[in-house]
Amino acid sequence: MTNQIKIAVIGVGRWGVHLLRNFLAHPQVNVVAVVDPHPERLAAVKQQFSLDDDVLLTTQWQDLKTVPGLTGVAIATPATTHYDLIKDALHQGYHVLAEKPLTLNPVECRELCHLAERHHLILMVDHTYLFHPAVERGKTVVQAGKLGNLRYGYATRTHLGPVRQDVDALWDLAIHDIAIFNAWLGQIPVKVQATGTVWLQGAGKQGGRGAEVSPYTDSALPQGLADLVWLTLTYPDGFQAYIHLCWLNPDKQRRLGIVGSLSSLIFDEMSISSPLTLLHGEFEQQGNQFIPVNQKQVVVELEPGEPLGRVCSSFVVSILNNTPSEVSSGWVGTELVEILAALTVSLEQGGKPVFLSDRIVKDQK
Repeated sequence: MTNQIKIAVIGVGRWGVHLLRNFLAHPQVNVVAVVDPHPERLAAVKQQFSLDDDVLLTTQWQDLKTVPGLTGVAIATPATTHYDLIKDALHQGYHVLAEKPLTLNPVECRELCHLAERHHLILMVDHTYLFHPAVERGKTVVQAGKLGNLRYGYATRTHLGPVRQDVDALWDLAIHDIAIFNAWLGQIPVKVQATGTVWLQGAGKQGGRGAEVSPYTDSALPQGLADLVWLTLTYPDGFQAYIHLCWLNPDKQRRLGIVGSLSSLIFDEMSISSPLTLLHGEFEQQGNQFIPVNQKQVVVELEPGEPLGRVCSSFVVSILNNTPSEVSSGWVGTELVEILAALTVSLEQGGKPVFLSDRIVKDQK
């Protein structure tokens, strides 16, 4: 075979199957192994993708050490397993593409980033939205100043399930919109706030404290897992973004916008025909009246391409060039986990503002 990179996919559940599909289709990749603790999943992907008999199918991660010339691994396992798997993979000399979040703890994330650097290995996180054509194009629109002076941002991510039993709606959903805001603004928040409500898996209280220790902060979990979460992100220049998250709402929305003095940019993932739209419009003052003027809607043209396919291709390019991803490196993943951990502290404290600089200093000690 002429393929240059030998890849193993670890975890072929709902998302891992798509990673496997994309790597199998990549001309510079040879998928040599698939790992999953469930034998029935291994049998299913062997049949679904007509895998050759020489592709190792195993329930044991350690079996990969017998694969000669393995270049990298794609990890799509529960987040609680990421730290140990990624650390072991890096020690084995494998480049790593990990499903988000990188881990559930900022300190662990930083340790893994430093480990990858010491071993001169690629550590990349699958923040798929950062490779979405609408998000890529939106970044150029915002940073070109086409919206005028930026005023505020907002996002809504709601659906009716699936309801997670390992993390709350914050950790399940928020990372996508935070990643997009950070990319479009070219900044990371300096202050965050979060409030939430529990209906399904808890006492139905807002806030409160439980005895179970959280895997992603040093404090205790709230009583139950929040089904509804409201977030406020404040950026260094004073820009604020407001995010609404809920997995108990049949009104499925995937919508994010930034409002400027001249235009608003809307990314609506549920719109197949026009996912990225510029809404022009501003006010003209006449006496004490504000009259809307220059109103029009422009659909932004996008390049075709599956976001996850772009993720996989970027990982391959990073390996071949031995250059970390500029879009979604381990450090980008670490920043996002840092933000989620700070939001968790705010959530547990009933919406108290948490400053990111304080958390970063604490984590580096």
